[in-house]
Amino acid sequence: MSAFKGRPLCRACQGLKASAALDLVGFSPKKAAGIIRKTILSAIANAEHNFQIRDAASLVVKQCVLDEGARMRRYWPTARGSAHPIARRLCHCKVVLSEDAKEKK
Repeated sequence: MSAFKGRPLCRACQGLKASAALDLVGFSPKKAAGIIRKTILSAIANAEHNFQIRDAASLVVKQCVLDEGARMRRYWPTARGSAHPIARRLCHCKVVLSEDAKEKK
């Protein structure tokens, strides 16, 4: 998937609580929504397991980024034995969670 297609959804998730971000991507019809949802769930699981955060409701999406990855080079056959190049774009999804500052006090 092209990173260009999923960036608006990533920008909408930034600053939201993790549960609200999951609701947002859950109702989105875009292909990127499934990828972002899996990444947010993985980040929540990592926070609970690696950092012993008990309350996942206190997590906030600090950063959500879709960066460009490598391009798969393909060719489309055309008339008279020639070919046109195609670049199939890939992306990397990155989600950073942080604890809500209000609840830490």
